[in-house]
Amino acid sequence: MNEKERRDYDLQALDRFRCSCVEYTRAGNHIAGQVVRSDTSPASNHGEAQSAESPKDFIHKMKVALKELRETLVWLLIIQRKPLIEPAEKLDPLVQENNELISIFVASIATAEQNLKR
Repeated sequence: MNEKERRDYDLQALDRFRCSCVEYTRAGNHIAGQVVRSDTSPASNHGEAQSAESPKDFIHKMKVALKELRETLVWLLIIQRKPLIEPAEKLDPLVQENNELISIFVASIATAEQNLKR
């Protein structure tokens, strides 16, 4: 997969993930609001990273997106453990996709940091 295809795939995965999370708007006002904020942020930050002004700017924006993905994971785990959604396993695919996105972003950041050192 070339770089453009990978970027397109990353963004499509973020969009699917965002849309899936937004469906759970009544899991509790506070938590639902937090999930909506944290899970919609990575896609926009990824878009900003694609227009970064420098490699350092790209890395920074990707790290912001990664931070938001990790926050979303925490909220999803809280929702599962409470459980605020029945059955709690309903969130398993979202937790899995969030973990996959975290892995993609960690790898992208590591690659960008390695490229920056060259």
